[in-house]
Amino acid sequence: MLRLQNINKSFRKKIQTWSKIKDFLFPSFEKFVAFKNISFEVKQWEKVAFIWPNGAWKSTTIKSILWILHYDEGNISIFDKDPRKDRVEISKQVSSVFGQRSQLLYALPLIDSFNFFKIVYEIPDQLFQDRLNKLSVKFWLNEFINTPVRKLSLGQRMKWEIVASLLHWPKAIFLDEPTVWLDIIAKKVMYEVLLDIHKEENITIFLTSHDLWDIQSLCDRTIVINRWEILYDGMINNLFKTYGNRKVIKYKKVGALDFEIFEVENSPEILKNTIKDLFDNYEIEDLQVENIQLEEIIEQFYK
Repeated sequence: MLRLQNINKSFRKKIQTWSKIKDFLFPSFEKFVAFKNISFEVKQWEKVAFIWPNGAWKSTTIKSILWILHYDEGNISIFDKDPRKDRVEISKQVSSVFGQRSQLLYALPLIDSFNFFKIVYEIPDQLFQDRLNKLSVKFWLNEFINTPVRKLSLGQRMKWEIVASLLHWPKAIFLDEPTVWLDIIAKKVMYEVLLDIHKEENITIFLTSHDLWDIQSLCDRTIVINRWEILYDGMINNLFKTYGNRKVIKYKKVGALDFEIFEVENSPEILKNTIKDLFDNYEIEDLQVENIQLEEIIEQFYK
């Protein structure tokens, strides 16, 4: 579905000096490397999370893949098409949602935005109406269809952004911080809808997010990158097995108000002996053994 081969992207930033005249007549620039020599593949139907440190060009990568931004060197293929040459054809097969950028018509009722997309994607009338009704019901949004976008809450608008991105039955959806304005309940609804669509329509999900709940809820595979190098590319379950080599033990003594928490090595023998020692030495009211959080595992790559 998606193949990146040695992609490079850099930006120029103007250097300000003490002299405005000099800056105007003889400007100087410094180069910032967004990413270099990035290569990976995503197969159809995969659910992939793309993880970089915050502020480290995740959005730029998606925009480069979709040719919203032009990359400097390398090759990208989406459904065996080159986004530099076949952007229109690719746009009919993929969609994108950027949490910080709206594609809806701000001052107009929602239905006007969707009618616009209907024309752009050449969706027949009945198919369009059926699709819009289905997605509106899934998101519990029917009552807002004639509401101007500017009057929607941020959470409502974000859900409609996803509806808009799914109207034309895309084969892949690129999500950049899609839950940035959503509360916990709205996030859960979004996860359920996207996973249903993924199952029903064989859609590929490519996600960038700093919210690790998004990643665990939506994706099976994760690509972890730091300083332009892929540090991990594999299944999230294997990430826990490989790097989650600790268990979190929470226990509460009889009469205590709070749990006490500590970590031990993820070994059956050590866990068995640790739990035995706790019950031998204390009156235990409650005990929980948990995996360490994905966030703690990811942090190991950035130390």
